Amino acid sequence: MIDRAHTEDTLFRTAVSALRYYPGRPNVEEGYTLSEDVDWCVTPLRGLPDSVIAQIRHLVGQVIVDPTGNRQELRENLDDIADE
Repeated sequence: MIDRAHTEDTLFRTAVSALRYYPGRPNVEEGYTLSEDVDWCVTPLRGLPDSVIAQIRHLVGQVIVDPTGNRQELRENLDDIADE
């Protein structure tokens, strides 16, 4: 489990990244990678088991590229790992 503030920070960072993402961005902005955005988004979750981080990373990447897809699943996963 992790402090809810950390999961909320991850959610906020994912929203910011999703707003800044557009199809073709990796081709237009030299040096940009989706992986860097995902890394930034999950930074507040460091210390969690690698398997948990891997699942969240996958969902974060999907939500950045398609904000309407998997956002509920991401939120549910973050809620599951947050301390009450």
